[in-house]
This record gives sequence, structure tokens and C-alpha cells, in this order.
Amino acid sequence: MNHSPELLLPAGNPEAFFAALQAGAGAVYLGLEQFNARGRATNFNSRQLPAILREARMKNVKVYITLNTVVKNTELIKLIEVLSLLNEMRPDAVIVQDWGVFYLVRNFFPDLKIHASTQMGIHNSQGTQFLANKGFVRTVLARELTLKELEAVVKNSPSETEVFVHGALCYSFSGMCLFSSYTGGRGANRGICAQPCRRTYDDVGKQKFLFNMKDNQLLELLPKLAAIGVSSLKVEGRMKPAEYVFRVGSAYRMVLSDSRRMDEAQQLLALDFGRQKTRWFAGGDVKEAVADDSSTGILVGKVESVAKDSLLISSSLPVENRYRLRILNTTGGEPVHLVVKKVTREGAFFRVNRDNLPVAAGSRIYLTKLQDIQFPNRLEESKQLPAPVDSKLKKEILQKIQPVKKERGGEKLYFRIGSAEWLKLINFAELDGLFLSFSKQSWLRFNLADEFIQQNRDKVIVELPRFIAEKSLGFYTELVERMVQHGIRSFVISHLSQKLMIPDGCRIFASENVYVFNDAAAHFLAIEGVENFVYPFESDFETLESMSHKNGIVPMYFFPELFFSRMPVQMESEESFAGDDTKSRYRRFRKNGATVIVPDKAVSILQHKNRLTAKGFSSFLIDVTWDTLSKNRLKTLKQRFLKSEQIQPTTSFNFTKGLV
Repeated sequence: MNHSPELLLPAGNPEAFFAALQAGAGAVYLGLEQFNARGRATNFNSRQLPAILREARMKNVKVYITLNTVVKNTELIKLIEVLSLLNEMRPDAVIVQDWGVFYLVRNFFPDLKIHASTQMGIHNSQGTQFLANKGFVRTVLARELTLKELEAVVKNSPSETEVFVHGALCYSFSGMCLFSSYTGGRGANRGICAQPCRRTYDDVGKQKFLFNMKDNQLLELLPKLAAIGVSSLKVEGRMKPAEYVFRVGSAYRMVLSDSRRMDEAQQLLALDFGRQKTRWFAGGDVKEAVADDSSTGILVGKVESVAKDSLLISSSLPVENRYRLRILNTTGGEPVHLVVKKVTREGAFFRVNRDNLPVAAGSRIYLTKLQDIQFPNRLEESKQLPAPVDSKLKKEILQKIQPVKKERGGEKLYFRIGSAEWLKLINFAELDGLFLSFSKQSWLRFNLADEFIQQNRDKVIVELPRFIAEKSLGFYTELVERMVQHGIRSFVISHLSQKLMIPDGCRIFASENVYVFNDAAAHFLAIEGVENFVYPFESDFETLESMSHKNGIVPMYFFPELFFSRMPVQMESEESFAGDDTKSRYRRFRKNGATVIVPDKAVSILQHKNRLTAKGFSSFLIDVTWDTLSKNRLKTLKQRFLKSEQIQPTTSFNFTKGLV
């Protein structure tokens, strides 16, 4: 190999940490108690961190700390305390998603190196260039890139790049999934995803896995990834056991050291206890990347018969004591977990202990753990930590991120439309601005010289999509140039890096996809020259009302994009499908090469307009991007907004029930 990238392994608990060291990690990544995207992992406490750093440095292994969730405004003080602690302990880097976290690290804890999480959704060279300019040392690239795109991004990146090479895949772009949040307030961007992509859905009366991704495995592409200059190869799995970390890490280390050992490494990976494998976009395996079984582990056999104290099972592998099995009952329900304590061979079958578990004959059996390798499970806890952050510094930081101007402006109402067909129904006199969220094809047909557009060009706000493939950067750069030439100088960016496309002197708005959950993020956007921003669609009233920056645009009516994916969906239905309870329904769209899943009911907080106005908010958005074309709908929405009245059938998403 021309270049030996770093092998970056996950650690979700002490055993996995030691397993990563033994497997040959060049670096490990792990989370503390808060602010990390694997909130359900065991994770580590602050008193264990000195021992982690000491053990890692003895082996010349780097340690990266994940701070890769969005942070609520009410959590900023705790975040500052964590950053102060890390600043004293000096891990090799922190991995962040939230622009507010970035701002605080960069300005108040500048000795900490910063990596951009894959949750930031960086998918082109413009993104890596922008982040490098801001001081990011490394960018963790989106998983959805082809090998050709990866090569172009890495080649044009002035900073380090990191690529996921093994482990679970999300159906949606990381950082762009609202499905878990929508169905129960458990935000993927908050580290507690309920994994709706692993569920079945009703497609014309048939229960199917529509979004259940196979696991990523790019072992065979390691020589190519090394040759194009990828800095770090990352294995997903902070929720996985130590044995997984060791086997997977050992396999990838084996090939990095000697690519001729590929077959031997693949044999090791056969026992990683994950799902079926795909190379996905990087390997051109997109068409077959959805699995028809969401179970992890190796399907080895079934329950042949059930006795009072034992089970007779078939297995394609010899069953030994301490093996961990997961049994999926034919009767449905939750899986049953069994640790083998007593096993005898009976011909072609094995008799194992039952442990009074409810198991039915015919149930499928998965091997989930061999437990044949043992690792230390304890870390020394330091009795003395660095002194807490000075209260004066806390006060200084919180004061620094307050809005410069608190005076309230006049009320403003913005609309967003998703196609040019809506334009004939729009009355610009009733609006302060119109977001045009069009597809690439719509822009190709769009007549910039149209008299109606030119008469209202000061209220036209052109929105850039949140996924712009490397080959499309030129198209959107030219689109912006053409808009400016025709007098349209207002733009909505869906990622901060898109600022690089916007000429000086133009107005820049940030869409809800540039997440602003706290005052630090809002302050940073203002510094970056963003005139205004839309609050996140999955936010709640508690978070909104706790912020000092109330000049943002509150989304009052919209259809949230629950999944935003580059992956097609194979469905019999042309447009819609239902949840496994068949009560909730969803619609599918394709736009700019992306699959978009939205609920069939809009989210509306129009009835809370007076409450929001009383709290100091004065800018609002009504978004009909995914609504049915209707002039009456526009009129009704405007009237309900002015009267602060409810509209049905709608839901309130997290606004009233809260985001966990």
C-alpha cells in the first residue's frame, strides 16, 4: 500500500477498549456520560479517562472523544464543564456535530483538536474545504459516497479525511434522520435512536423491511482507500461487545499490514455477529443493500424440540459452553437470550439448558457471542480530577453568545414551496419572503426573466439542497451566479459550507438542516454572516423558549423529512406505505437523486402563534413543500396563522411532548 491509514476502533465499555488495543488500533473513539451519539452504550465516566489516556499512550494509540450530538440550550453549562475537563486532560481530538459545540471549543478551549462527525453530513470537497478553513483537523465523511466521489473529496481536502469501513449502516444520511424523533421523541441526533429503519412496514398489505440496511464491509477496498489517501479507517460499533471489536479490528489490521492475507481476514469477519454485508456505494452494491432480516448474529439452526429443562437444537456450528444464543420464537414477540451452560451432543443435534425460558419448537437460533476471548473489564478511576471550570469563565462564555441586538423587529412570515407550480398561487404582497426549494430539473426549466419573478425578486429566496454530489457542485455554483445576474440575491443554505457558493453582498439564510438548538450555534451563524435561520423541525417549546436568540424563523406548518437517503426504496405501492401498526401512514418522494419519506399528516403549531409572539419570536415559516397543490390551502394556512388557530388533521411533533 502507498499509504498506511490509521485504524480507528470503537470502545463502548472497558472490555472493548482493551480489545481495541490488542487488535492493533491506531486510535480509539469513545463517549463520556453525555453528548455522544451512542447514549445507550455503557460509555465511560470522567474518572476513567486518565487511565484510558495512560493505557492508550503506552501503546502509542490515540484517543478521540465523541461529543457528536446536538446540544440543547439548557445543557450549555454542563457542556462547558465537560469541555473544560477535556481541555485539561488533552485527548487527541473531540468529534463534534453541533456548530455551537464547535464555536465553544474553538474560542474558549482552542488546545482541543476538532474532528467533524459524520453527523455533519459532509459529502463533497466543498464541505471538507470549508471545515478545514474553520480549523477542523479531520472530517468524517458521509457513508453514502461512491469510490470515485471519495477519491475526489480526499484529493481536494486540505485536512484529514476519515471513512467508515465496517459496521451498521443507517438508511438515512447520518444527522438527517428525524424518524425516531417523530415516532417517540428519541432523537437520533441526541444519541438515542429507536431504529425505525429496522422495523417492518405495510406495503400493500404485506409486512416488509423497506429500510433495513445490511452491514458495511469494505475490507476488499482497503488497498484502494489507502492509495487514494484516506487518513483514517473507522469501524462502527460502540454498542458492540469486546469480541466484535477484537475480531473486526484484527481482520482490518491484518490486511493493512499485508494485503495478501485478505482471505484469512475475511474468515475472521465471518464471526463478527453482524448482519449480512454490503459494500454499498463505495463498492457499487446499492441494489442489494437492504436486508430481509434485521437480526444480528449468525443464523446457525433452529429449536427441534422443547423439554422441561432443555432444548434440542440443530446447529451448523459446534455448540460449546458459554456461547450466547438469541432465539426468535415462531410465535413472535421479543427475542429470547440464552447463555449455554450445559451442552451434550445427540447425533446431529445438541441438547442445551433451557433456563425456564419461553421457547417454541421451530424457533430460529442465532449465535451472537462465542465468549472465547477475555479482556480486562475494569479501569482505574482517578481520585482527583482537574479543578472545575471557573465560574467567571462560564459567565464570560454565556455572555459572549448573547445576541448583540435584543430589540424586536416587526412580524415576518415566510412560505416555502417545493415546485414552480405553486408560484401561480402565491400572493407576494402577503409574504416577507418565499423559499424556493426546487429540484435540479425544476431549476433547469425555471425562467429567471419571467416578469412575475422579476417584479418580486427581492422576496425570492433560492434554497440549495442538503445533498450536492461532487459532480453537481458546478451546477449549483452556476445557478447561484445566474440568480445574482438576474437580480436575485437571497439564498437559503442547507449546510454552512454552501456559503462558499454565495457571492459577497448577498443575503444568506440557513435552513432547519443547519441545526440551531442553542445560543452558541445561533451566535456562530451570526458571526458567519447568516442573516437568519430556521429553527430545527424536531425542536420543542422548552428548547426554543430557553434561547436568548429569538430572532430565528419558527417553523409553524411543515411535513418533516423523516428519512433523507441516497438509497432507493423497493415498494409495490407507488407512493405510500403504513407503519407496522398500520395506523400511521407515510409517503415517499424522489428529489435530486434522494429518497424522502414524510408522514401523511403535517406538523402544525399554528395554534401556538400567540404564545410564541408573547415569548419574543417574530419570524415564522409555513412550508408546503410536500403538501398537495391548493390555493385554498394557502389561504386557510395564512388565516389560521393570523388567528393563532389549529388546523387539522395535524400533529405537533416534539413541540409539546418534548425532545429527549
